[in-house]
Parts: sequence; structure tokens; C-alpha cells
Amino acid sequence: MGLDSAAATMMEPDSTSAFEKIQADLLDEYRQDHNYPWIIGYSGGKDSTLVTHLAFEMLMKLPPSERKRPVHIVANDTLVESPLLVQHIIESTNEIQSAADAFGLPVITKITRPSPEQSFWVNLIGRGYPSPNRSFRWCTDRMKILPTSRYIKSLADTAGQVILLLGVRRSESATRAASVGRYDNGERLNKHNDLQGCMVFRPIVELDTDDVWEFLALNEPPWGGSHLKLIRLYREASGGECPVVTSKDDAPSCGSTSSRFGCWTCTVVEKDRSLEGFVEYGYTEFGPLLDFRDWLVSIRNDKERRQARRRDGRITITDGGTFVPGPFTLQTRSEVLERLRGLEKETGQALITQEEIDLIHEIWSAEIGTYANARPMSVREIKKDK
Repeated sequence: MGLDSAAATMMEPDSTSAFEKIQADLLDEYRQDHNYPWIIGYSGGKDSTLVTHLAFEMLMKLPPSERKRPVHIVANDTLVESPLLVQHIIESTNEIQSAADAFGLPVITKITRPSPEQSFWVNLIGRGYPSPNRSFRWCTDRMKILPTSRYIKSLADTAGQVILLLGVRRSESATRAASVGRYDNGERLNKHNDLQGCMVFRPIVELDTDDVWEFLALNEPPWGGSHLKLIRLYREASGGECPVVTSKDDAPSCGSTSSRFGCWTCTVVEKDRSLEGFVEYGYTEFGPLLDFRDWLVSIRNDKERRQARRRDGRITITDGGTFVPGPFTLQTRSEVLERLRGLEKETGQALITQEEIDLIHEIWSAEIGTYANARPMSVREIKKDK
């Protein structure tokens, strides 16, 4: 069912009963005799928006005396998100928080971000990490998993346990279905694979994509406004959101081959189809971002732009005799920074912070000092990788 027809169509009986069951499950879990906080992983996309909608609606139906469990709505901003998506996340979380405060709901919204030391630009320009690809996807852990996991862990340490609500659906893909099946214990709650004291609740796991769009098209968000902005975002990008990632098992979804909203710098995908969709729709100001991203892809494997030594000072040769180059040269890193600052002027967008620039210069200075004192390398120090 398309987005346009969904708004004019009444819910099918099976779909209605499915949502009734989900709402009953949410209410029953919220009323359990403990106060473990809920954390909703909010990516700003359709599935996490649906979970947030249903949870918010449930809280509003409860009498104030029963709204005892805090509900944290946690989004992640990698600092290089697709501009329209991060704008949507900021605006929607502000709307949710304002409504929650007005209604006296125990809702806390939070946007997690990587520390400046682990940002995309500090790693790529400062440390010279080559643009991420499928075999060296250094960005997901540092920029998505760690910031959100740190927040979840801090709550779990304080409360003893937390319940993480995810908008995961079995029908998303064969990979997602396998992941759900692998960690499904037959109970409502499943232990998180990596985070101690964190139980995972997947309330919409059995819904189809049509069910999700139909509900969002027919029901206004309980915090006010409408879901039309979200629907329009998908239509204009012809894509889907990168999911909330709190585990390396979820990482394949980040930088997948499908059209997803994600980092505009993502070089894991062959083409950034969602950003291309925005440009084709009329957001021509994002065209230079696409060109810059494509340039990062083009220089990744240029041996002239890579150092011989790895960052640990060793030279790497595989068992098959293939030489593995190290980080980008300082000259290339300087060129990337110069082009990035030029891109800021061209687009009028702030793409890197002054704090990141200062950290980059500190890393360069320390590296230059290390090179000045470097000694010749012995054969024994050459590392062999399989």
C-alpha cells in the first residue's frame, strides 16, 4: 500500500487487532511491579516513531498516579547526519519534550553524540583513518554504538536494570528476521547481547511495513502536529532511516546497500541514494555534499595518499604478500580539511566544530614530533596480517 492511499484507507481488522495487542503489551509491561526505566531507541524514522507514538499515547491514558516509570527517548546524532534528518530529529524531540512537560508525563528526551575525540573528522582528518568501507567500518562503534550505549549503561548502573524498546520488525529484511530469531527467547523481554542490565522489548516486531505507514497516516501524534513531515521526508528521499545501533550485531544495517537516511559522509555504501533523492527533489544545496563524499571514496585507495606505516608505527604485509598502507598522509589530511572548510562556505552549513579543528591540529603536532624522533624499523617489527 502506498503512502498516498494509506491515509484514505480504514485499518483492516487484523491490523487493528495487532495494534490492540501491542498497546495491551505496552500497558502490561509498564505496570510491572518495578521501576526500571524505559529507553526508546529513537532514530526519527517510521518504526521508532511508531513505538514512541504508542508509548506516549499509553502514558497519556494512565492516571497521573500510575505514571511512575520514567521513559527516556534517546536519539543519536553522529555529527555528520544527513542534514534534513538531524533537523527532523531535533525538532521532533523538542516537540515530544514540550508536550510531555505540558501533560506532566515522565518523559526525558536525549540526543547522544560522539565525544569530539571520536568524531568522524577527528578520526579521518586528525588520525588519518581511511574513509570507512565494509572491511574497515571504524565509524559505527565510535559514532553510534558507544554514545548511546554509554547513556544506557549509566541508567542501568543507577536503576539496576533498564528496558530498551526498539522499533525492530521481523519483516524488515531476511537479515533482520534472522537476528530477531537468534535472540528471541519466546518471552516479551530478551537480554541485550552486549549491555549488562539491559533487557530488550520489541513491541512492533510482527508488524508489516504497510501496517506502520497506515497507522502513522491515519493517527496524529499524541504530542501534537502530524506525521506528514515524516512521510514527506521518506517520499523526498526515497529512503529509510539508519536504525538505532546499540550492538555490533546491528551494525550491518548501518551503511547497508538500501537507501537509508544516515551520515552524509558514509563511504560504506556505493551510492547515497537518500541524499541523491533529496537533491533530485529540489534540495540542490546538498549536491556539493554528494560530490565531497564521492571524492572521499575516490582517494581512499590511492597509495600516494597513504603512509607506509600504520599508526602503531609498523609496516603491514599480509600472508599473501600484499602491502597494507597506513593512514592518509598529513598532506592529504590537510587537503581534506581545506576542502571541508571550503564546502562550509559554499553551502553555508557548519560541518565541523572549532573543537574538532583544535583536536586535529593537536594530533598533527604530536604525530610530526613522533616522526622527527622515529628510528629505522627492523624486519622483526613488520606485521603480517592474514
